[in-house]
Amino acid sequence: MTTQNAPKAPRKRTPKRGATSSVQSEQKSFQLGEALQGGKPEPLNTSEVICLVCGVLLLALAFFTLLSFISHLLTGGMDQKLFEESYTGTAMNWAGYIGAWWSKYWITDNFGLGAFFIPIFLFAAALKLLDAFHVRLWKWFVNCAFLLCWTSVAAAFFLTSIFAGSYISPGGYHGRHVVEILQNISGWVGTFLIILLTLLAYLCYLSAETIRFIKRLMHPKQMVRDFSDGHPRITRFCLWMKHLLTPRRNAPEAVPEDNDEEYDDETETSDVPDSVEIPTDIPVATVYDPSSDNDSEGTATTLTLSTTTLPATTTPASGTPDWIVTANGDEESNAGDNPENSGTEFTIEQPADEDLADENHEAALEPYDPKLDLENYHYPTLDLLKHYDIDTHANIDMEEQTKNKDRIIKVLHDFQVNISSIKATVGPTITLYEITPAPGVKISKIRNLEDDIALSLAALGIRIIAPIPGKGTIGIEVPNAKPQIVSMESILNSRKFQESTMELPMALGKTITNEVFIADLAKMPHLLVAGATGQGKSVGLNAIITSLLYKKHPAELKLVMVDPKKVEFSIYSPIVNHFLAQIEDEEDEPIITDVQKVVNTLKSLCFEMDTRYDLLKKARARNIKEYNEKFRNRQLNPQNGHKFMPYIVVIIDEFGDLIMTAGKEIELPIARIAQLARAVGIHMIIATQRPTTNIITGTIKANFPARMAFKVSAMVDSRTILDRPGANQLVGKGDMLFLAGSEPVRLQCAFVDTPEVEAIANYIACQQSYNAPFALPRPPMEDAGGGANDADLQHLDPMFAEAAHLIVSSQQGSTSMIQRKFAIGYNRAGRLMDQLEKAGVVGPAQGAKPRDVLIQDPAALEILLNNLG
Repeated sequence: MTTQNAPKAPRKRTPKRGATSSVQSEQKSFQLGEALQGGKPEPLNTSEVICLVCGVLLLALAFFTLLSFISHLLTGGMDQKLFEESYTGTAMNWAGYIGAWWSKYWITDNFGLGAFFIPIFLFAAALKLLDAFHVRLWKWFVNCAFLLCWTSVAAAFFLTSIFAGSYISPGGYHGRHVVEILQNISGWVGTFLIILLTLLAYLCYLSAETIRFIKRLMHPKQMVRDFSDGHPRITRFCLWMKHLLTPRRNAPEAVPEDNDEEYDDETETSDVPDSVEIPTDIPVATVYDPSSDNDSEGTATTLTLSTTTLPATTTPASGTPDWIVTANGDEESNAGDNPENSGTEFTIEQPADEDLADENHEAALEPYDPKLDLENYHYPTLDLLKHYDIDTHANIDMEEQTKNKDRIIKVLHDFQVNISSIKATVGPTITLYEITPAPGVKISKIRNLEDDIALSLAALGIRIIAPIPGKGTIGIEVPNAKPQIVSMESILNSRKFQESTMELPMALGKTITNEVFIADLAKMPHLLVAGATGQGKSVGLNAIITSLLYKKHPAELKLVMVDPKKVEFSIYSPIVNHFLAQIEDEEDEPIITDVQKVVNTLKSLCFEMDTRYDLLKKARARNIKEYNEKFRNRQLNPQNGHKFMPYIVVIIDEFGDLIMTAGKEIELPIARIAQLARAVGIHMIIATQRPTTNIITGTIKANFPARMAFKVSAMVDSRTILDRPGANQLVGKGDMLFLAGSEPVRLQCAFVDTPEVEAIANYIACQQSYNAPFALPRPPMEDAGGGANDADLQHLDPMFAEAAHLIVSSQQGSTSMIQRKFAIGYNRAGRLMDQLEKAGVVGPAQGAKPRDVLIQDPAALEILLNNLG
C-alpha cells in the first residue's frame, strides 16, 4: 500500500480580542483512506520560512523608516544640500544618505507628517508575518491609508502658516495640492468643514460611541447636566437663566434659593416636546398619572411640578414610564414628581377604558424604553475574558487519527463486519468516526462491539451512535489524546452569538464538529443540570450566567440565585443592585443560602407569577413578549398596575441538598413554577450532583424537558437524567450531553474561570445601578397567628425537650436551625416551633426575622419542662 505525506492544514488566525464578530468555525472533516496511512507531516514548511524571512525584513524596514523620519524633523534642514548636484558633503540623517533621501521623498515630496503612518503599518505587517501579534491586516491598511491622507491634508491646512519659512513641509506636496483644490472650490470655511466632517465620519466608522457622544452634544439639557455634575452653583445659574428666558402666562417666576443643593430639571425629556398646546374647543387630551391612587372613571387628577436631583444610582422604575402633560400650554410635569412640592395644578379626564392609552397622546410620545433607567450602562467587554491562542488546525494529530482508524477497521474486520467507508470529524475534545456499513450488515452487530472497540483503542468514553440521526452512517465517538480548551471568549466573540436574537441566549460551548452551540432558555423553558463532582457542572452554570450578562440589560433580566454551599455564587455579589432579585424589605444577601429563605423565595415567585398572569389577562396578552411590546408602545396604563416585566431566571445549585432538607416544601412550588411560569417570563435552572430518583422525581422531570448532563458515575444516573445511557461514558472536564429534543447533542462546555467571572462582576458593579435589588412580593403568611393556637401540648413531639434546650442555649428561635440540627423536615420543625410558642419558650413569628426567645435561664426551662410533664 502506498504512503503519502499529508499536507499540513493552513493555520487559521484567531480574531483580534474584543472584535464584534469572528470568523465562523470551520468543520474539519477529512477522508481517512490510503492517503493517510503512515503519513507524516513534512519536517520543513516552506511557507512558514518565507513568512519568517519577510517578517524580519519588514521589521527592519519599519525601524529604518521610523528612524529616518524622526531624524528628518531634526536634521532635514542640513541635508537639503545633499540633493544639489555640486554638493559632496556627508548626510546628517541618522540613517545616512539613503535615510535622508527616503524621508525627503515621503515627507517633503508626498504626505508630510502623515507619512509616519507608513512605519506603523510596516510594524503591524511584520508582526503579522512573524505570528507575534494577530491582526487583520486589511483593516490596518485601510485605517493607516485614511489617516495618512487625512493627516497630510489637515496638517497642510492648519500648520502651513506655523512652519512658514521652515524646511519642514507639514502636509507635503499631496496635502498642499489637495488643500488648494478644496479652497478653490469651497473656500476656507468649506475646507475646514470638509476636514472636520471627514474626521467625524471616520470616528463613527471606528466606534458607535462617537454617535452617542454626538447625540449628547446635540442635547443642550443633557450637556448642562454633564457640565454641572458636581457643580451645584453652575446648575443653579443655568436653571435661573432658564426661568428668566422661559415665557410665562399665569405662573410666577421662581428663582432658586441661594443654597448648596443640586437641582436637576427632570421634567424635561428628549422623547417628547417641551410643551403641548391644548386647544380650548376640543376635549382635554387623556394622560395617565401613575402617581395617582384614584382609579375611578371621569374623575380629576392633580399633577404637580417639582425640582429634584438625579442621584448617582437611580431608583427602580418598576417598569413605569414618565408621562408628560401640560397645563394651558405653559409648563410640563412629570407624573413621578413629589406632590408635596406643588407648583401648578393640572386637571385631566380619565379614559373610559383604563387599560388602553389615548390615541392622541400615544402618537405624541416615543415608545417606552426600559433601558433609560440606566441609560449609561455598558455591556461587559470581551477583553475581560481570557484569550487562548489556539490553532485548531495545527493541533490535529494526524498520526493519532490514522492509528485509531486502523484499529477500528481491524476490530470490525476481526468480527466479520464489513464497511464501505470511514470518515473522521475532529472536535475540540472528541473525534467522531462515521462508518458506512456494507450492505447486509446489521446495526446491532456494530453496536455490540462497543467494548471491543474501546479495548482496542485503549480509551475511555467510547460512545457508539447507531445510527446518526439524519445520516445513513454509524458514529463512533473517541476522545482525543490532547483535548483543546473551548474558551468563553471564543464563543462570545463568534458571529453566531453576536448576531443572536434569542430572548435568553445561553452560549454553552462547541459541538464535536467545532460549531458554536447556543440555546434559548426562553423556549426550553427550564433546564435540569446534573453531573458528578469535578466534572464541570459549576463551570457550566457560570458559562450560562456569563452569556446572559453579556447579552441582557439589567432592566431586561433579573436573577434569583440559590447556593446552599455558600461559595459558588458569592462572586456575583457585586452585581446585586444590577441583576439580582430578592423579597422586598429583606436585609440579607440576595444570594440565598438558607433553606427557609429558599422556601419563602419560591413562594414569593409563585405570588409574582400569579400577579403577572393577572396583568396579562387585563392586557389581553398571551405571553410576556406580547405584554412588554404593548407596554413599550404605551398601550397599557401604569396607573392600573401595569409595568415592564423583566425576565426572571432562578438558578438553584445543589438541589439534592435542598430536597433532602426541606422535601415537599421545596418540590411543590418548584413544580408549580415549572408548569405555569413560562408565559410570564420566569425560568428555572436546577443543578444537582446526585441525579437519583428520590431527588429528580417524576414531577421534576416532567416539567424540565431540557437536560444538561456532565459525566456521572453510573448508568442508572444517566438514565435518570437523560432517560438513556451515555452520560456515564463521558470523559469529564466539561464534556457533556445536552438534550432539548429527541436526541442528545455532545458538547464541550465553554470554560470560564473564576478570575474572569470576578472581572465581569466588578466591571458591572462600577457602573450606575439601581438603589436596591429587584423587589419580589412578600408572600402572604399562611395560617398567620393560628399555628401556635392549634398546637397540642398534651402530645408533645419527642424532640420537644431537645429543641427547647437548643433554642434557649443559642438564644435563636429559628425553624431552619431546628431543621439543620435535627435533620428533620420543614413540617415537623414547624410543628415543634408552634408547640414551643404555645409553651412560652419563643415569641410569635416576625416574618423573616428569628423569633424572640422568652426564656433566658436553663433552670427556668427545666421548671417549664417539668410542669409540662
